[in-house]
Amino acid sequence: MSRLKKILAVVPAFNEEGSIAGVVKELRQIAPPPDVLVVNDGSTDQTEQEARSVPCAVVTLPINLGIGGAVQTGFKYAAYHDYDIAVQVDGDGQHIASEIPVLLKKMETSRADVVIGSRFIEKKGYTTSWIRRMGVAVFTGVNSLVLGQKITDNTSGFRAYNRRAIAFLSENYPQDYPEPESVILLGINGFQLEEVSVQMREREHGQSSISAARSVYYMVKVLLAIFVDLFKVRICH
Repeated sequence: MSRLKKILAVVPAFNEEGSIAGVVKELRQIAPPPDVLVVNDGSTDQTEQEARSVPCAVVTLPINLGIGGAVQTGFKYAAYHDYDIAVQVDGDGQHIASEIPVLLKKMETSRADVVIGSRFIEKKGYTTSWIRRMGVAVFTGVNSLVLGQKITDNTSGFRAYNRRAIAFLSENYPQDYPEPESVILLGINGFQLEEVSVQMREREHGQSSISAARSVYYMVKVLLAIFVDLFKVRICH
């Protein structure tokens, strides 16, 4: 009989006191439930206390590192504790825990290293604002040209990673714009990427770190970062 895979849900959270306990509780309702790690990214509210009250494993960063540093911390934890799969889940409640088996099934059937949950394959449930969808479309076009593969939701933070990807990203995760940059980084380093349609919902508490007014600025900065990434030497792994 094959060994049951060890699965870790990595939940980066910055000032998510209103949603984090609910996110963890929802994750625990999956059968079988994954282990849960909340990476408290230097929050100034009660995020840490709310997470520990559930309870679950919590790593609190002394300062706010941003989403890149928080997620990489989760990868390092997963690698150190010998997890087979890490599932990245936002702390704001947008990602629906019951969709995780969809990611895992796609990983198993396709033998992908990384599976990205996409809002745009079937466009079901909440997607995002029109200006962000425009940015997503631009990233899709750029990454399709670079990788020769269409990724419809490059900014999705709802992803599953196997051991190989965990080990790689624990050492090489992008810090500035990690979701779209990591697609390029993984692709040019020979990792197999797949997408699967998932449903998401709008956050109920707090607000996004990227406002509508900054979306165009964000898009331009990401494209510049991707351009720089293309000149980096291929990383051995």
